[in-house]
Amino acid sequence: METVNWKELQNGSDIRGVALSGVAGEEVNLTPEIAKLLGQAFVTWLAKKVSKPITELTVSVGRDSRLSGLTLMGSLMEGMKTLGCKVYDFAIASTPAMFMSTVNPEFKCDGGIMLTASHLPFNRNGFKFFTNEGGLNKQDITAILELAKTNNFASIEQQKTIEEHDFIAVYSANLVKKIRESVNHPKDFEQPLKGLKIVVDAGNGAGGFYVDKVLKPLGADITGSQFLNPDGTFPNHIPNPENKTAMASIRDAVIKNKADFGIIFDTDVDRVAAVDHLGRELNRNRLIALISAIVLKEHPGSTIVTDSITSDGLTQFIEQELSGKHHRFKRGYKNVINESIRLNQENEESWLAIETSGHGAMKENYFLDDGAYLATKLLIELAKTNLEDKSLIDLISNLKEPIESEEFRLKIGIDDFKTYGNQVIEKLSDFAANQENWQVIPNNYEGVRVSCSSPNEDGWFLLRLSLHDPVIPLNVESNITGGVNAIATKLKTFFTTFKSLDLSPLP
Repeated sequence: METVNWKELQNGSDIRGVALSGVAGEEVNLTPEIAKLLGQAFVTWLAKKVSKPITELTVSVGRDSRLSGLTLMGSLMEGMKTLGCKVYDFAIASTPAMFMSTVNPEFKCDGGIMLTASHLPFNRNGFKFFTNEGGLNKQDITAILELAKTNNFASIEQQKTIEEHDFIAVYSANLVKKIRESVNHPKDFEQPLKGLKIVVDAGNGAGGFYVDKVLKPLGADITGSQFLNPDGTFPNHIPNPENKTAMASIRDAVIKNKADFGIIFDTDVDRVAAVDHLGRELNRNRLIALISAIVLKEHPGSTIVTDSITSDGLTQFIEQELSGKHHRFKRGYKNVINESIRLNQENEESWLAIETSGHGAMKENYFLDDGAYLATKLLIELAKTNLEDKSLIDLISNLKEPIESEEFRLKIGIDDFKTYGNQVIEKLSDFAANQENWQVIPNNYEGVRVSCSSPNEDGWFLLRLSLHDPVIPLNVESNITGGVNAIATKLKTFFTTFKSLDLSPLP
């Protein structure tokens, strides 16, 4: 095997790489041979983590619809099998289901692995690892890569067979049970969604199961659901609730079929967005507001943890309309989830951690970022409001939304982009503090956030450093037409002093 750049495979708390050739400028760095070593490294790490011999471990493996998934999965499972680990093959599954296999009483796997690269292009793939404590952290991935690099694994003679299981059916049955018991329909307990038309767009990823295994048993009319069959070429649109084309697709499907609700999943079903009966998108701040309204009815006064780019209107809605507490934290779903867990450990009640990307995790569900579970919570409320002849969207009728909202991604043109980016942020903080009608927001956990109160701006901006890329994202919102342009234009005069910044995205 040629020299492998193992560090290059780490993407925070996941592993990601190029699995297929054919895309200009990209060399394959996630091969079947590497997958086999990663499987061996994971069970070696896991055995130490749970204090068991490898021969007593059980690990589940699932994948999304990517073209490289079947081959990589085979090599991954073979690697674990050679060391004596019992392996369950779940075939096409979802990322949340892989975690649930570690806590489900019938399976109780010691670990789970999902092969996915989320919304990245078709030629990419990767691994997400779980124990019954949740997803692995960055330092765990680093340790596994170090073990793979060492390549000090000895096969044993008595190897267990790889067992096939339909775990997604088990996972789905629990969601069905959750909806039935929560809605508790007075006339039809078994089919509480009867009379509701619900359209699902799986984007040819792994989320098609939600139609056949969740919605149909509950009596929903699923006419108009689309792109349910797994297809790793993603021929219709990127399976990504943040993608404009994807959201337009589910919106059009809802309107065309006169549906009551639309749901769209990302590739591996750990993210979700929705569309109401009028075709209005329920993502980003709207999705957070909606699930916050549900959670704060169940847990009054508790804290909602979000990422850093949520709007001022959302804060106002959560704290003034819902009487909850809004805690903005760093971008990154693991950051948001871990912060909510930390608050609970310090006796500050927090039942929801959610990013604007659609990653939403709930305390009642192991703080697992689970798009299908979040969709299930929305459907429970949809069914309840339908019984009362009310509308689900009424829950967020008082959410104040900005007139304009833009993200400008400014590329950094030098290798040491983190140091350079932090210098830009530090100097911008000083610059903003000296501008009339600009106020630097205190207690900000990421980058610099500034309130802009002049009549021609009336908004805010946040400048932060990207988690992994040589980019400084600039998020700007305004409550008036032309406000974003006014703020961005003023900022451009500041940015021109930094010669390694690409300012072409700015107006």
